[in-house]
Amino acid sequence: MIVGLIWGMVIGHPTRIFAQDNPSGTTKTLVMATSPDYPPYEFKDTATSGEKIVGFDVEIAEYITNKLGYNLTVIGMDFNGLIPALTAKRADFVMAGMTPTPERQKNVEFSDIYFEAKNTIVSFQDQNYQTIEQLKGKKVGVQLGSIQQEAVKNWPDVIVVPLNKTSDIIQELKSKRLDAGVLENTIVKGYIAGNPGLIYHEVPNTEAAGSAIAFPKGSPWVQPFNQVIQEMKASGKIEQLAQKWFDRPVVTTETPEVPHGTGLKLDFNKIYSNLPYILAGIFITLQFSLVSAFFGFLWGTILALFKISTLKPLNIFSQGYTSIFRGTPLLVQLTLIYFATPQLTGYDITAFQAGILTFSLNSGAYISETIRAGIQAVDKGQKEACEALGIQYQLMMLDIILPQALRNILPALVNESINLLKDSTLVSVIGVEDLLRRAQIVGAEKYIYFEPLIFVAVIYYLMIMTLTWGANQLEYQLKRSS
Repeated sequence: MIVGLIWGMVIGHPTRIFAQDNPSGTTKTLVMATSPDYPPYEFKDTATSGEKIVGFDVEIAEYITNKLGYNLTVIGMDFNGLIPALTAKRADFVMAGMTPTPERQKNVEFSDIYFEAKNTIVSFQDQNYQTIEQLKGKKVGVQLGSIQQEAVKNWPDVIVVPLNKTSDIIQELKSKRLDAGVLENTIVKGYIAGNPGLIYHEVPNTEAAGSAIAFPKGSPWVQPFNQVIQEMKASGKIEQLAQKWFDRPVVTTETPEVPHGTGLKLDFNKIYSNLPYILAGIFITLQFSLVSAFFGFLWGTILALFKISTLKPLNIFSQGYTSIFRGTPLLVQLTLIYFATPQLTGYDITAFQAGILTFSLNSGAYISETIRAGIQAVDKGQKEACEALGIQYQLMMLDIILPQALRNILPALVNESINLLKDSTLVSVIGVEDLLRRAQIVGAEKYIYFEPLIFVAVIYYLMIMTLTWGANQLEYQLKRSS
């Protein structure tokens, strides 16, 4: 019954039939992938809209899909995972302020440009970099995989520092690890308003600039989307949406300005209205960690029994399996399973399911070694006595050997559970909105960095301390019973 309940938490998402696979119209939903940490293009107004992704790109996508007679589903993930999501058929199209560079066009198709923007140099007022020539020999931050990265590569003698998010660029600037950053002019105003002391200047575009919609190769939706884009340009609809989103006032909490380099300026009032959204991530994090720990323990037990088995093929399999999963990075395993599964099997595995599967398989490899050591630590006389009494091997392991082994390895299992809880933050990379991902989304929305991260760090600490206390109580009870 317990296994059924846990499995029901994991399964329940049937294979999604994308509209790109069935352009005849059998399905009435198009799936858009985006990176909801790039206001005002796409972000989450967590204080009001909650889970919903909103923004300039989203409203354009809703208009286009509505014109074509389809509903729209928007999924979020990291920016550098958007192109892989298209090639893995996890989405029908991508909108994320993305520019159609020659490198990207090798892997995906693009619509016509629907909006053009300019690049800006962001720096502190006391440095005030205004031209490309002033950045010679300087460290300049750009978002990984962005058009800004491609542009800055061609600037003479500039040291390019790619970072995952635009908020990371601002933070590295404030930490003095960067001299300047290059951001799009449509988003830079929010960061300037939220971070006193910063200033920006527009620079001429040295590369083709502008945002377009990305599609998988051979997608039937490029031409229909282009027709609607041209209609929106002709009617002034895109310009109207641009004014709505790019000219909106940036709401920030007024705090005394702290001079550059004099310390942190923390104001937790900025995230007060977003706390319900962040706290909702506790359930997702706990659900993910508990389910992964459960299946990881079951799989680890099976692998441990394989390792001590007298059957050579089982020994070889378990040792090879452990070697692979302990010898490769967990993040690599996670992204491979998430992006490769739809292409290899045709099953549209969700981000949550991919995380559960990856962490269960990975945790099982480590737990198997712990359980194997615990079994071998049980006195051999126990096994010899069972054999003398004619007790079957399965009953001996389940009723006599494993209970004693588990009591001995309980601290090691608790340590593995703690590591699993902390490592669960990796699932934010593929879009699972756990505590960390929600903190990052709130930070992008508010143009801040530390406050949401410090808040979730406290939550993680409290959860781990609670787990540790519970394990200590269990260990005390086991010692008393012995």
